[in-house]
Amino acid sequence: MYPRFESKFSLSDEETTALQRLQADGEFFSVLDHSMSVFILRHGQSEGNARNTYQGRLDFPLSAQGEKQARAAGEWLSQFKPEIMLASPMQRARRSAEIVGEAAGISAIEFADMLIELDTGIFSGVDPDTAARKYPEIWNEFLARSWDAVPGAESSSMLYARALCVWQKILELGQQGTSRIVCMTHGGLVQWLLKSTMGVHSWLPLLPMSNCGISEYEIEMVKKGNPAFVQWTAINFHPPAAPEGPKPVF
Repeated sequence: MYPRFESKFSLSDEETTALQRLQADGEFFSVLDHSMSVFILRHGQSEGNARNTYQGRLDFPLSAQGEKQARAAGEWLSQFKPEIMLASPMQRARRSAEIVGEAAGISAIEFADMLIELDTGIFSGVDPDTAARKYPEIWNEFLARSWDAVPGAESSSMLYARALCVWQKILELGQQGTSRIVCMTHGGLVQWLLKSTMGVHSWLPLLPMSNCGISEYEIEMVKKGNPAFVQWTAINFHPPAAPEGPKPVF
């Protein structure tokens, strides 16, 4: 079994509650004086993904297939000339970030614990069939409520709050003059980075998010002080040359 990644990121109950009232919409970005493009990626296939294992905070490395996926994503991203990448420090995301950064010509990579995968609680390290057989009642609840039903898993309120912290960091970089940002993270948090732009607080319905799937959020400033025009121009996009793998779980 791979070791568990221990995060240094934390929020108080008060901070978590306050962040529930925000969403990364046009109003959120109204303080900017220029437009931005944000590219959000799930890491490439990991050894855990290849085994169809719920990984959570278990620190699985990237697989050879995952390296190929990351390289293809980076080559595609190079046309946009990203200026900086924010990335999870977990092995599978860190290595993906390094490969994407090299292929896309991104010299600045900042690793941040706020971007790590959700804690998958008692399902960590097992595959879906084993989880269903070992915890049948919890599994049935899981199908209805997703990770909020799993003991020890990170709550949806904490994930929403973490996602808003990431968007606040992106906004901060934008205020410093950055226009094109890449975020390398994990399938669970990608869900909430998308949901938090729309103020959605429920896990379900899930959004498609495969290894090295690219989602692009465009923030178009019309006038400083007014809400930006924001839109998802791509969700879970794969460059034509990117190798595919089996549908991964978290």
